[in-house]
Amino acid sequence: MITKPALTIEDAETMGSAAIKEAQANQWKVTIAICDEGGHLVWLRRLDGASPISSYIAPQKARTAAMGKRETKVYEDIINEGRTAFLSAPELKGMLEGGLPILVDGHCIGAIGVSGVKSVEDAQIGRAGIAALKL
Repeated sequence: MITKPALTIEDAETMGSAAIKEAQANQWKVTIAICDEGGHLVWLRRLDGASPISSYIAPQKARTAAMGKRETKVYEDIINEGRTAFLSAPELKGMLEGGLPILVDGHCIGAIGVSGVKSVEDAQIGRAGIAALKL
């Protein structure tokens, strides 16, 4: 039997708070989503002024990053390099930069997804959230 780390609600709160702080420091209006390793949503916050669609996109970015165990930018790059058939991959809907897996000792324990500003800025917010876990 394998023993592995798991994401707790306290971890999600810590990440979420740090991600909110990063977004607010830059006056970015975003939605931040955190999911477990199976892509199930455990935490969501839509900041004041964030576009309504961002509350759909952020969880999908998180889910895709968790299920694929990689940053969603990888999928965006694959598609942008011409492999458009990848758009038909089942269950992967958030294939835009801004979804980042949370990796601990080689295990993906979940992911964070951010939507609302430029994709590179979404990723910056997500990285700030993950950094708060001090892994």
